[in-house]
Amino acid sequence: MHKIVLASKSKIREEILVKNNIECTIMPSNVDEDPVKESLLKEGVSPEIISKNLAELKANKVSQKISNILVLGADSVIDLDGELISKPESRDQAFKILKKLNGKKHSLISSVCISKNGSMIWNYTDKAFLTMKQLSENQLKKYLNKISDEILYAYNVYQIEREGKNLFEKIDGDQNTIMGLPVRIIKEYIKNYK
Repeated sequence: MHKIVLASKSKIREEILVKNNIECTIMPSNVDEDPVKESLLKEGVSPEIISKNLAELKANKVSQKISNILVLGADSVIDLDGELISKPESRDQAFKILKKLNGKKHSLISSVCISKNGSMIWNYTDKAFLTMKQLSENQLKKYLNKISDEILYAYNVYQIEREGKNLFEKIDGDQNTIMGLPVRIIKEYIKNYK
């Protein structure tokens, strides 16, 4: 299988690739996502399009620096009835996000893009639907107290493969997509890439 470059410093994305026997080198894109999100939100763009644009931007930025190597960019966002919910930057913000999602169904969108020589050559977006249990503020605080800062700021408030799964009454979708990388489709693409 082709060796790829992952344009991300996400440990979980790297782990997913390694578990699936996809050899990768890490080269974070260091894209400042906030101005991009703000600009796209002003244009009235959907969370899905924002996720796709960010994945492409990350892949292209790294791909411009290296020749003839596949670069994988990825981005995940939460869509709550058309509202974009980004990763928290503080514990207080994480609590507000959990309160907002409490008892509701939302979608988690994971977009991936493969670029070569500075241009996108393939992209894919997958969605998972999650319905959060109706929890008391105390239960939400207890959950947050169990989560380390590193995990909290890296995983869109919930770490689905561990503690986070207890927040939900229903999950429809691929666990890898929820963790940020729809790896089955990526694997297929890389395997068939000429």
